[in-house]
Amino acid sequence: MTAPTRNRHRARRDTLVGVLSAAVLAAVAVAVTAPAPPATAQAPQETTWTVDLTSDRNDTNVRTTADGLQLRSTTGRATRGASMGGDRARGLFVAAPHDLATPANRIAVEPSADVPAGSDVIVDVRGLRDDGSWTEWIPARPGSPAVLESAVRTVQARVTLLAGDGGASPVVHSLQLVADRAATIRLRLGPRTSTSRVFATREGLVGGTTANGHVVRERDHFVALPSSRGLSPRDTGDYTVKVCADNGRCEWAPVWDLGPWNTTDDYWNPSDIRQSWQDLAQGLPQAQAAYEEGYNAGRDQFGRVVTNPAGIDLADGTFWDGLRLRDNSWVTVSYLWTASGPVAAVRSYLLNVRTGPSSDHRAVGLAAQHAQLRVECVAAGQRVSGSEGTTNQWLRIGPGQFVSAAHVATPPGIRPC
Repeated sequence: MTAPTRNRHRARRDTLVGVLSAAVLAAVAVAVTAPAPPATAQAPQETTWTVDLTSDRNDTNVRTTADGLQLRSTTGRATRGASMGGDRARGLFVAAPHDLATPANRIAVEPSADVPAGSDVIVDVRGLRDDGSWTEWIPARPGSPAVLESAVRTVQARVTLLAGDGGASPVVHSLQLVADRAATIRLRLGPRTSTSRVFATREGLVGGTTANGHVVRERDHFVALPSSRGLSPRDTGDYTVKVCADNGRCEWAPVWDLGPWNTTDDYWNPSDIRQSWQDLAQGLPQAQAAYEEGYNAGRDQFGRVVTNPAGIDLADGTFWDGLRLRDNSWVTVSYLWTASGPVAAVRSYLLNVRTGPSSDHRAVGLAAQHAQLRVECVAAGQRVSGSEGTTNQWLRIGPGQFVSAAHVATPPGIRPC
């Protein structure tokens, strides 16, 4: 990389990103040292458990045998993830959530596994926040525990299996987790919602299988991001984005696939906690830096020449119907799991988002099924019947953006607009 290119990257790191408005500062990660406990206090209690590795229909390309958890297949299009591409078969196992006796923020993993040459076993963990949303998936390896952003009472593990040389599958015989309270924890100050301006491409790939096991349908509604930290389990919107085009249309859609280009590029996070490419500015996808400025010799993490600057892939329905795009375009993306506030889940297949609390108001976008919405307030309006009953309550999910509560699972206690 030339010196001018390096300087451009340094300059971009000083740019404030991840803002909802010019008046809101970006999410900031800081280390806070917990005060020492009184001499009479008892040491934090460890919680240890063994994960049940029995796979079910919600997992992707894995099976449980007498030996343990392994890949179901190492050949075929469905084993690789639609948007991601590549030539390594992969499988995904999501364990049942585990409730802790005491809150914890550090999770250690102790797997027992056979890992053939070229294969890998990746364990990620996440925690359930008080507002009902999940932290991001954080990698954990033996001797290197995952440290969550705050102490939680419910923890979930995810195991990714990657095939090795000749398609050999790793086999996980057992997985033990140990939860405790770290003396130093990572907190975020103030509003956390990260928002970026990135290039969007249409995913297409109808009939392919996404990284979380969803089979892509015609005019489908989901997105792909280049990091598994924000990958939703199948048929959930645990990680949802709000994507807005320059024409004023927006869609709220779940993250169901990995890509484009990379799989460890959580560019929406502050640089010091970004999994890869920490010398890049927050909000700048590695693929964009590679394409525009020759970063990493113009290649992605797999060594492929980057031919467009995409930081997000859009399923066809999101692209054509939600945003009404005609070509690949620059869009504004908010990563809603980085936000705070009440969470509501869309139950209908597609839900119109309107400028006011009635169907007489103009539609300005769509909320896809399973998407999780951050609710600002609730307003009285047109009476509507839906999956959640009949109600005149409408949820404001952004400035001039309303959806009927008749189609959304809504928590109690939301303030009036």
